[in-house]
Amino acid sequence: MRLWSIHPGYLDAKGLVALWREGLLAQNVLRGNTKGYRNHPQLERFKHTGNPMGAMASYLRCVLDEADGRGYHFDRNKIERKFIRTRLPITEGQVEYEFRHLLRKLKERDVGLYQRLIKIKKIELHPIFRRVRGDVADWEKR
Repeated sequence: MRLWSIHPGYLDAKGLVALWREGLLAQNVLRGNTKGYRNHPQLERFKHTGNPMGAMASYLRCVLDEADGRGYHFDRNKIERKFIRTRLPITEGQVEYEFRHLLRKLKERDVGLYQRLIKIKKIELHPIFRRVRGDVADWEKR
């Protein structure tokens, strides 16, 4: 499971579809509807909010907005009707790590997008997050 902290606009089609599916899985995990993935490290930052379901729903809405902008048809009704107003902290080191990880994937499967993204100087975050100082997150599996 990869719940990107970087903006979903950086993802290729395959990555965006995977993010949608994984976000829906994460939502089901947070609901308690699965036996697996309950302790998945990617979920830690959502679990530690006062409103994990609202955080995940807000996260998925941004993914849905990106998909809508590309002309994809993801089912809006699959997202909880909750939300959060606060932004979750994400460390600079985690953002850099994720962006480099994405670049490695894109170098193999979408060279054109890879060439555009390697020129990025300031990495945009998924709107649910705010950048804070720090290294790669402890929950990140390397």
